[in-house]
Amino acid sequence: MWNYNFYVYITTNHDRTVLYIGVTNDLSRRLYEHKENKGTGKSFTGKYYCYNLVHYEHFSNIEHAIEREKEIKKWRREKKDALIASINPEWKFLNDEVIE
Repeated sequence: MWNYNFYVYITTNHDRTVLYIGVTNDLSRRLYEHKENKGTGKSFTGKYYCYNLVHYEHFSNIEHAIEREKEIKKWRREKKDALIASINPEWKFLNDEVIE
């Protein structure tokens, strides 16, 4: 059986005032893409400088990852903040942990 890697992730801007939730099969590449788009109006993450990783979850099944992404996106901001704080209480930027 193949091992597949999918990630649901949350990025934020420098001031931690905007959140972006996404899903990808290559977290390192995706974070690089978000950072490359910073300051551009090409995307939400670029417009709001959301390239700082604060939370991620690993899945081996894409359907489960997509379900989780949709679930988190429906939450109020307070619940998203609590999810991040449960794993990353100081809201440290985790990019260096995943970028190769």
